[in-house]
Parts: sequence; C-alpha cells; structure tokens
Amino acid sequence: MILDIHEFDRIRIVGDRVLIRPRPEDEQTRSGLFLPPGIEEQEPAASGYVLKVGPGFPMPSQSDDEPWKQQEDVRYIPLQAKTGDLAVYLRKQAISIAFNDQNYVIVPQHAILMLYRDDGLFED
Repeated sequence: MILDIHEFDRIRIVGDRVLIRPRPEDEQTRSGLFLPPGIEEQEPAASGYVLKVGPGFPMPSQSDDEPWKQQEDVRYIPLQAKTGDLAVYLRKQAISIAFNDQNYVIVPQHAILMLYRDDGLFED
C-alpha cells in the first residue's frame, strides 16, 4: 500500500493523540501454526506505524498580564511519538476509524507502551 502524504494534510490530530496505521495481523505463527480469524484481536497490545501526531499537552500560561487579555500563542509539551515510528499500544485504548477505505486507530499518548524509531528510515 502506497500512502500519499498529502491525503493527511487536512487532518489535525488533537491534543495528546496519535494517528496510527495498524500492522496487518499475522495469520500464521513463526513455527507455522495457522491462527483462527480474530485471535490477534484478543491480544492486549497491538502495533502500527505513526502517521500523524497531535501538538501535545497544553502548558498553563505563565503570563502575569490581566486575565482578560487575549493570549497570542499557545505552548505545548511535545509528545514522544514522531511520524514513522513503530508504536506498540494498548488495543482497548485505541479508537478505530476508516479514512479513504483504510483502517486507522487514534491512540492517546498514555496508551503507547513502546516506540521503535529507525532514524535512517527517511534518508536517501
């Protein structure tokens, strides 16, 4: 499957959430045993590739100005996940969505158990 990165330009992930494309479920174990349909869904964790990341956790304002004044900029504590990471996440915390006939999940940062980052993935 080839993903056009421009398909996701209009999508904004909110807060501390991450958009993940789940990895395909294996039908066969490494030893050659064929698994019945749906057995992977019973596992507590799943994995997939991070496609988009929200801005992070909003930081409280440190301003001493009057509270009625408009804030020009909102600052965030960034998330650990980055686009291209392989994420292992808790399946029960994931929200499934469909976009352009593909299945994705939106996962909060606290439900991600592990990230695997290949720094050379996007280099020529």
